Amino acid sequence: MRYLLLIYTPEPAEGTSPDEMFSETDEYNAFTQWTIQQGMFKAGEALHPTSAATTVQVRNGRTITTDGPFAETKEALGGFYLIEAKDLDEAIDAAARIPGARHGSIEVRPIFEIPMGDSGDPAEAVAAAG
Repeated sequence: MRYLLLIYTPEPAEGTSPDEMFSETDEYNAFTQWTIQQGMFKAGEALHPTSAATTVQVRNGRTITTDGPFAETKEALGGFYLIEAKDLDEAIDAAARIPGARHGSIEVRPIFEIPMGDSGDPAEAVAAAG
């Protein structure tokens, strides 16, 4: 089963030293290599800070954009890993190895698998089941 590991941590303060940043980057690189060696890795990316975010809403047919994240929180979504794990316990074990878990939190979310038809079209699978 696929799981999305969402990494929520406080955004780096302006005074974060380059040594601290490089050290954590090395830890993330090691974690990424571990997931690859375990055959779990599907994807993973770091995100720009919330100051670079744009929130989009559609109200009464009108698109509204707002600079910044949707919700103001102490911790922000800083990145993610998409992994393949045999079960939730294995996904939790992987999440606990993410460096950000020591000073933030990791949300483990199972991916809702949409059935596909023979052609790869989900509508075909729905029609066949219906």
